[in-house]
Order: sequence, then C-alpha cells, then structure tokens
Amino acid sequence: MANPSLHQAYRPLVAGAPLATARSAIILVHGRGGDAENMMELGLAVADDDTALIALRAANNTWYPDRFTAPLAQNEPWLSSALQAVADGVNFVVDNGIKREYIMLLGFSQGACLSLEFAARNAQRYGAVVGLSGGLIGPDETPRDYAGSLNSTPVFLGCSDRDPHIPVERVRETATILKALGGDVDARIYGEIGHVIIDDEINAVRALIGKLV
Repeated sequence: MANPSLHQAYRPLVAGAPLATARSAIILVHGRGGDAENMMELGLAVADDDTALIALRAANNTWYPDRFTAPLAQNEPWLSSALQAVADGVNFVVDNGIKREYIMLLGFSQGACLSLEFAARNAQRYGAVVGLSGGLIGPDETPRDYAGSLNSTPVFLGCSDRDPHIPVERVRETATILKALGGDVDARIYGEIGHVIIDDEINAVRALIGKLV
C-alpha cells in the first residue's frame, strides 16, 4: 500500500448546501474499494437542502489494509492516518462555522468501522453517528477504555446477522460500548440481507438528519 500520509493528501469531495449557509453537515466515509463519489450518492439521497456533504477519500480507496478485527498494530500506521482524516473532516466543517452538534458522521463497511472508532476515541456531542455494516475496530480482547462522553448523541447501527465481513457479535458489543459512553443507540440487526444498505437504514438516516437542527 502507498504511504499512509497520502490519506491527508486527498481533498474531500464537497457537495450539497454550501458550507457558508448550511445548517448541518454529513461527513461521509466510504468502505474498502469504494470511493467518495459512491458515498456522495448516498449523501445526496438522504440529505435535505440545508445539509452540506463532505465525502472523504482514502489512499488507494482503502483506509487500512487488514480486517477491522485484526490486532491494531497490523493496521498501523494506516489506521492512525485514517482516524486523522476523519478528524480533519470534522475540523474542516467546524472551521466553516458548523458546530459538532450539527455534524453527522456516516460510514459504510470499513468507513463505518472508522467512523464508529473515531467517535468512541473522540467522544463528545455530535449531531449523529451512523455505522452501516460496521463495528468498533480491534480484536475481541481490545481494551475499550474510551474517555469522554457522547452526551446523548444519536447513534444508528445497521447490519445483517449474516454479514460476511462484520460479525454480528461485534455490532452488539459496539452498541453496548457506545451506550456506556452516553450515546442514544438504535441498533438494528437484519435477517440475512448480506453486506448492503437497505431502505430501512436510509429512512432511519433521513429521520436523524431531520433532527440535526
């Protein structure tokens, strides 16, 4: 894989409402092999006219090389670079006048894992955190001694019980941990749908966006 510093070299794709006038923002984080353009399609499908959309880009379309359940060291230093990319996205939006309380983090697959891990490691009040087919990063024995509080941030988790990439036990563990961090968690486990995004998840995200402001 290319040098992980390249995550920081890629500028995000920006669309939706102009940041100067937007009332809220969604930071979109694509999965392994996906791209900002694909995530932007999802953002445009769920956002309202007052929402800015910022789709992040990973070097080589991959945030980290190994499975999300691998030992953390196996995904370094790419994982740290990826987490910084999310931080950069949040800071970009905040610097343009939108508070964190009006920012949604929305990721799919590897991007969902990254978004959830970022929110746990940087727990504070966000507009919402959405993980579609994802869970917290690291092997089963990973200490989850996160600091801070999500302070009632709405958290939506959606995943199949037969997802070939995401163990359902990790999704349930993630829900428990984020609740303990103060998140208002809605975790929905769907029967045998595979590794896809379904209408119920899209409708849930739309409902969260309607409550951002």
